[in-house]
Amino acid sequence: MTAGEVAGGPRARPLVVVAGRPNVGKSSLVNRIVGHRVAVVEESPGVTRDRKAVDAEWCSVPFRLMDTGGWMARGGALDAKVSRQAEQAIAEADLVLFVVDVNVGVTEEDEAAARAVLRAGVPVRLVANKVDDGGREPAAWEFVSLGMGDPWPVSAIHGRGTGDLLDEVVRSLAPSVPEGAAVSDEQTLDLELDAHPGPPSIALVGRPNVGKSTLFNRLIGEERSIVHDMPGTTRDTIDTVVTTAEGALRFVDTAGMRRPARAERGVESYSVLRALDALDRADIAMLVVDATVGATHQDQRLAERIGVSGCAAVVVVNKWDLISATERDEVLSGVGDRLAFLGMAPVLKVSATSGRGVHRIVPALHAAVDSYHQRIPTGALNRALNEIQAAQAAPGARIRYGVQGAVDPPTFTLFATGRMPQTYLRFVERKLREKFDLGSTPLKLRVRAGGGR
Repeated sequence: MTAGEVAGGPRARPLVVVAGRPNVGKSSLVNRIVGHRVAVVEESPGVTRDRKAVDAEWCSVPFRLMDTGGWMARGGALDAKVSRQAEQAIAEADLVLFVVDVNVGVTEEDEAAARAVLRAGVPVRLVANKVDDGGREPAAWEFVSLGMGDPWPVSAIHGRGTGDLLDEVVRSLAPSVPEGAAVSDEQTLDLELDAHPGPPSIALVGRPNVGKSTLFNRLIGEERSIVHDMPGTTRDTIDTVVTTAEGALRFVDTAGMRRPARAERGVESYSVLRALDALDRADIAMLVVDATVGATHQDQRLAERIGVSGCAAVVVVNKWDLISATERDEVLSGVGDRLAFLGMAPVLKVSATSGRGVHRIVPALHAAVDSYHQRIPTGALNRALNEIQAAQAAPGARIRYGVQGAVDPPTFTLFATGRMPQTYLRFVERKLREKFDLGSTPLKLRVRAGGGR
């Protein structure tokens, strides 16, 4: 299997794709079925732009649920890419839920999207959304003209009719669902961010329009996230597990994070919250910086946020081929100054568009993962602490012994005879990092003072 293939072989759970034109309530329906907010919802067209699959279950029948961007017959280059993503999702589906809006009625966009779905030859159920009360049900029958059979009237916001719809979904999936309706851990990959145990999570973070989605697509080997030169294209977190020569990795593409004062209310605030949540759950943060701009104040704030999260970091300076040789030293100096919060994080110079230097990213990520998970035997740790103190003793105190209490990141408790100066603890950290080849992973040192000399 190549680095671009999704790990795990054939999909164990049947796939249900939610499709339709923009702003009919597809993401609201996904959130209703799953039971919590997994898709960004906003009353403006074009909010969902990427394919996002999550696990769902109804009456003990598990399936994968995929939200898609709105299918648009006309529009710009970005709209065309969104429509292609929706078409690809439909082609992979076991069942399509085609969502329409009863408050608007049948539109040309509905008719064009319906034709695209019917051409795919995939089983489809017509979902008439925004039927908030019985008085709106007659309006749903207008959509029979789309040729998708009788409508299923629902209100995704209020939950009305969604139970009946889900009963129909699991009946339709019955041939695809394993006997007993349970799917074992060996049969399916959990692509949520709860990745323990499982492949380590790599969160791609950065300001808008620095090339995260282009880099994400280059790493996973397919066009999974929409790539366009408009800031803020990615609205949600998108994750994909891939197999590499050194083992599986979970790549998570996130929305670009800008200064709070610059963020839009509503949709963008949700996107930033989901990006921060992805960062908090990640093993490694891959901070992408635009070489043509250099490290900015916002990059510095993101570095601080990565430091607070406790995950390891790899810095990727993208668009390296777009700057001149005379500018490069200045750019790297700025990265070192602005991103000092990331300590010894490696800095990789790449071009996501051409692929130059991208081959160095995966080995750097695996090295960071190994260090992040590393556990040091107590005996080896204490021999190292004795050697460190023999080379340079702390003023007025002594480390009696130490233990490693946790990994992710490696966390050590030092039992000392008194308080240890921060300068000495930084010296101990540096020596432990060198001794045990801990690379750039963050380390935590906790001191418990007292107990005599």
